Amino acid sequence: MHIFLDLSRLLWRAERFAPTGIDRVELAYAKHLIATRREGVSFAGYWGRLGLLPDDRSGALIEALDAVWSGDSIDRAARARTAVLARGLRARLLLRGPAPLYRRARARGGDLVYLLVSHHGLVRPSALLRFKAHTGARFVCLVHDLIPIKHPEYVRWGDAWRHRRRMDSVANLADRVIVNSAGTAVELERHLAEAGSTAPIRVAPLGIDLRRSARPPAAVGQSPYFVYVATIEPRKNHHLLFDVWRQLAAAAGGGAPRLVLIGRRGLRSRKIIELIERSGLARGLVEEHNDLPDAAVARLVAGAQASLYPSLAEGYGLPVAEALALGVPVLCSDLPELREIGLDVPEYLDPLDRCAWCDAVLDYAQNGSIRRQAQLARLTRWRAPSWEQHFSRVQPLIDFAPV
Repeated sequence: MHIFLDLSRLLWRAERFAPTGIDRVELAYAKHLIATRREGVSFAGYWGRLGLLPDDRSGALIEALDAVWSGDSIDRAARARTAVLARGLRARLLLRGPAPLYRRARARGGDLVYLLVSHHGLVRPSALLRFKAHTGARFVCLVHDLIPIKHPEYVRWGDAWRHRRRMDSVANLADRVIVNSAGTAVELERHLAEAGSTAPIRVAPLGIDLRRSARPPAAVGQSPYFVYVATIEPRKNHHLLFDVWRQLAAAAGGGAPRLVLIGRRGLRSRKIIELIERSGLARGLVEEHNDLPDAAVARLVAGAQASLYPSLAEGYGLPVAEALALGVPVLCSDLPELREIGLDVPEYLDPLDRCAWCDAVLDYAQNGSIRRQAQLARLTRWRAPSWEQHFSRVQPLIDFAPV
């Protein structure tokens, strides 16, 4: 068995300081395959053309991204070196095209698997279709969610069509499929059945990358604070938190707890950012961090009264699991996917009920909060999903053992 792991997502995201959830997944797979079967893995990517990535420079990019994204502070020099690596690999794909990839596939022979753990390139599946046809390789992919199809109101115009095309590519090309939650599996099974696909699906919860730092949590003013780790976009429902903090500011003034937003600004974030800035909250109670590396994020989360997650739709909810893994209480939306990962630990709230969120934040901000103490007690029974568990579930699928 020889695996071609697609690194297209990392090539695209290499110039960012902070990874998204999908970035983390692709990096975790790359590290796992290097560690467990280095001679049985090659790296490929799509950048205008599908092609082979050189082993040495691929390994250097993976190592560099791991260092930049997991670091304690922003290292601009390291980021610049990583960007140069990624640009060189992208240029190589454009210049050399698929010929080296086909030569490597013929040289390896035997059972070949093309593994794609992001959604990258599925909108244009022709290159992958040709690779399968010419080499006999089987295709295994990881589907993160079907949110643009199920909830087109939360995405940009055209995103629903693009994601449906991605899932059609999965239905037409995938021999086996990995998903991150049972909720995602249900939605995907419905889509695949409509398309006539019988590809087996394996549910494998994602592992946790954030780890508690040996350093104490970063101080955020003198008041208690709450964190929300999420891309700023309509689906993540930052607007609810804006309304909650505006109400808290009116009632308590300078005595209100602080809100720390951690995550990049999405393509439809301007409205909520303008609301926060015009209200004056950004100058007193709300602060924003767009590109913190993992260790800095972990310290901020670890010092919070609670991690908030009022999202309107999810495929997995990785920040909920990360906060619980750091021993931090969670207030989150009452969604099946979040209950699947959080079990009975978080407090689950209606993502449209501003009063319930306001009451919960006020309660958790108090010293000796009974509700907070009760959740901390429940948290002692919770066990974080690990990447080791994830790979023990998916490796037989990738190796095409019977399912």
